[in-house]
This record gives sequence, C-alpha cells and structure tokens, in this order.
Amino acid sequence: QVQLVESGGGLVQPGGSLRLSCETSGSIFRFSTMAWYRQAPGNQRELVASISAGSSTSYANSVKGRFTISRDNAKNTVFLQMNSLKPEDTAVYYCRNELTPNYWGQGTQVTVSS
Repeated sequence: QVQLVESGGGLVQPGGSLRLSCETSGSIFRFSTMAWYRQAPGNQRELVASISAGSSTSYANSVKGRFTISRDNAKNTVFLQMNSLKPEDTAVYYCRNELTPNYWGQGTQVTVSS
C-alpha cells in the first residue's frame, strides 16, 4: 500500500513563503511522476505542479513563477516551495504518485491571510 504524508502547511501572510514536504513509501518513487494538488472549500481538486522521474517540471498558470516543485529520490520525498503567496492559494494541499492515482495523503492546510 502506498502511503503519502504531507507536512509544512500553516498560516502565512500574503507575500510570505512556505515549503511543503511529502514523504512517500514504496520502491517505485524514483520511477514516478509526482504531483501536488490543492482543493479550496467549494472547489474541485486541481493540479498545481508535477515533476517527472527525470525532474522535468510543469506548473499551473496560477502558480507559475511563484512555486517550485522538487524531489529527493534518496528520501522518497517531494517538495513544493511556495513564494509570494496570495489569499487565493488558500487550500488543502495534497501530493500524489501519478503511478498510483487512487492513493492520497491526508493533506496539509495552507492559509494565506493577513
């Protein structure tokens, strides 16, 4: 069974930064595209960023230039560095291994508010 544990969320003022982490289990991590998603109240879950096994990255237009996804294969961990945060970034953030799309972690709450 795949386990994903997100951490690093919190309350931050507009313009601030947070770094999210997602530690995963399983030996397939290094071969997997990993992704961060988010879900705000009343909204569908949306893709924020992804990183391939070869470390190619892609971003939603809404976060491009502000967020950076990275991975550490030795630690089975994927990160999301979030800078210049805006109130509209408020959401629960989840990571997912795209090879096992039925498995989700518990998520980590990010709240951007003054």
